[in-house]
Amino acid sequence: MILAEHLIKTYELGGQTVHALDDVSLRIAVGEMVAIRGPSGSGKSTLMNILGCLDRPDGGRYILAGEDVSTLDDDELAEVRNHRIGFVFQTFNLLPRMSALQNVALPIQYAGQRGAHDKAVAALTMVGLADRMHHEPNQMSGGQRQRVAVARALVNNPAIILADEPTGNLDSKTGEDVLNLLKELHARGRTVLIVTHDMNVARHCPREIYFRDGRIVPPQEVAMMNAEQGISP
Repeated sequence: MILAEHLIKTYELGGQTVHALDDVSLRIAVGEMVAIRGPSGSGKSTLMNILGCLDRPDGGRYILAGEDVSTLDDDELAEVRNHRIGFVFQTFNLLPRMSALQNVALPIQYAGQRGAHDKAVAALTMVGLADRMHHEPNQMSGGQRQRVAVARALVNNPAIILADEPTGNLDSKTGEDVLNLLKELHARGRTVLIVTHDMNVARHCPREIYFRDGRIVPPQEVAMMNAEQGISP
């Protein structure tokens, strides 16, 4: 499903060159649930933007479902995002003057497809919000807003869900509920990638990829680091 080979991404910051991704290679199989963990500035969000076709690498290749998407133009990347990838963000990114139903229907309308209303109803029902679909975001709790965001990510039936710090603005109980929802989607066959700095979130995923200074840290080094910090596997 996902194959990244020798990805490079650099930025100029304050007269210095920052290597956000420094020769990163990884493979994620269809149907995996993977945590991409690391401290702030480690490169994990840069990787997420490239895997989500929101940005391009400066070097290397990104193969998605057998297609080299690193060579696609902006319109082609938008097509990939609309049909193959669903996004869940820490800040929900909901339009405040629209109902949950209208927010969830937007990706279908942008894609020029039919049946937006019925598909949005089905997605909201799937995440347990059938009784809140006509409420606006400011009439909902943080957990309910994140469920709306998950429904929006699902509505085009993407094969991949990319979640960037999906529990970052939630209390621990609500965050657990959202993670359980993502695990349920994984159990239904979707590939789920969760970007997080939180070890407790990463523990929900069968596999973890740890980033530091724009590079993937070898698993044995991560295990030693966790042991030194008293973190059990």
